[in-house]
Amino acid sequence: MAGTLDSSGMDSEGRERAAAGDCAEYVEMTAALRHSEARLRQITDALPARIAYFDGDWVFRYGNRRYAEWFDTTSAAMAGRAIREVIGEKLFAEVEPHVRRALAGEEVSYEYAVETPDGAVVHARSTLVPDLDADGRVQGCFVHAVDITEQRRAYRALAQAQKMEAIGQLAGGLAHDFNNMLAVVIGNLEGLQETLGAHPAVDEFVRPALDAATGGTELIRRLLAFARQQPIAPRPVEVNELVLGMARMIRRSIPAAIAIATASRAPDLLALTDPHQLENALLNLVFNARDAMPNGGELRIECSLEHLGAASAAELDLAAGDYVQIAVCDNGAGMDSATLARVFEPFFTTKKFGRGSGLGLAMVYGFLKQSGGGVRIRSRQAVGTTVAMLLPRLSAPARADEGAGEPVGAGAAGQALAGRLVLLVEDDDKVRDVVRKQLAALGCAVLEAESGHEAADMVENIPQIALVLSDIVMPGGMDGRALARFVRRFRPELPLVLMTGYAEEAAGGREDASVPVLDKPFGHDRLVEVLTAALGEWRTRGMDGGQAR
Repeated sequence: MAGTLDSSGMDSEGRERAAAGDCAEYVEMTAALRHSEARLRQITDALPARIAYFDGDWVFRYGNRRYAEWFDTTSAAMAGRAIREVIGEKLFAEVEPHVRRALAGEEVSYEYAVETPDGAVVHARSTLVPDLDADGRVQGCFVHAVDITEQRRAYRALAQAQKMEAIGQLAGGLAHDFNNMLAVVIGNLEGLQETLGAHPAVDEFVRPALDAATGGTELIRRLLAFARQQPIAPRPVEVNELVLGMARMIRRSIPAAIAIATASRAPDLLALTDPHQLENALLNLVFNARDAMPNGGELRIECSLEHLGAASAAELDLAAGDYVQIAVCDNGAGMDSATLARVFEPFFTTKKFGRGSGLGLAMVYGFLKQSGGGVRIRSRQAVGTTVAMLLPRLSAPARADEGAGEPVGAGAAGQALAGRLVLLVEDDDKVRDVVRKQLAALGCAVLEAESGHEAADMVENIPQIALVLSDIVMPGGMDGRALARFVRRFRPELPLVLMTGYAEEAAGGREDASVPVLDKPFGHDRLVEVLTAALGEWRTRGMDGGQAR
């Protein structure tokens, strides 16, 4: 018997079938929506960005996996919780003004720092986009945040590198000018000392002044080391052996209240570096650590093999790879962030006046950069400081004493130089006058030229010239190197010595081993040593000519 018909003409059975169809369709639609929502969550969780949404009541309605992990929670756990509760009071106080602006209808971008559960600090940039309804009213805000930690680190590294490069150029220029001034001072003081002989004024006035001027050359050397213009003589060095060899001297220089320990984390730590400069750098770090522990403490020197990945290497402006590390660690006073930011700048020091020049760490920085390495420093106040020197590791073993050369002795200076006609080429008239007097005191006859072109004319037209002593940096289109090339072509038998106050120019001059380089400022003994060495090499090649006529 048929069921009762309703107003649409459908009986009860038809109604049941329709309801069942509607229910099945609803279930199917609900499943599709859930699948779509799950798929959307999967996509947002996979994106390399932090995405969230909060409503007008300042309550999170959604956060993808990466965003939730920033605040040590999950997407499900943060939904329905207030912003203040999820991100914490400290960060909330920082972002609250930005949230208010966004809920007022303004798109806002800002940066902030988040401390992750493992204690790391992550820097982020967030953009808040207002969610508007059809009438233009703000319903909430979409949050898009990106991790800019590496970007900030790269920016800081670049800014620091540019600052240090600019300071280095300034330091190098100042060092050159000071070298010329000291050359004049030292030369005249030595001349005065020789003229006065045993006069009482020598001990009372001349020698102290000469000692002070000579000490100034050490200051300039440190400036040049920072500017990466200090000449270095790299050779293979086994770092473990160098540190162990210095350990006894270091112990004698450290108060008994400071315990000293050395450790090697790897064998055969071979690096290509200047051993003397490395020893000086290590001593600088040791003495800084000593001064940071006036009441005693512990000093550790650890040698190890360190592999720098791309990120760590970029932070130090180095190529990724293996490096030999020498770390000097103390548990002294430590440094605050403001001091750390300036610690490698020349003349910056936290020591009392007269206790330090502020060039120790600057010299270490410049030497390591010049050697193809780097330096990193970590410090916490009242905890201590670790300064790590990094040098490129030599992959193939080599003899540590390979390439070490012995300086040529001065020999019988008077006999070798007396009577020779020397062409002195120097554009600075005060330096030229001092060097002329030094040469004359050695028994040399001296011709003077103030430019490369003038010197070239003399070499071409005066065959009696027996030696050329020329500055490298000169105006007029022909510098010392160009003059040297001219002399080698026109008179290959003529001994030649270059001199300079720019150590980087000296390094370029040393590319030709047959052209000795005399670094300014220099005294009588160094001048004799270099000139007699040049003449000795000349005689060895069988090119000795006549004396000045």
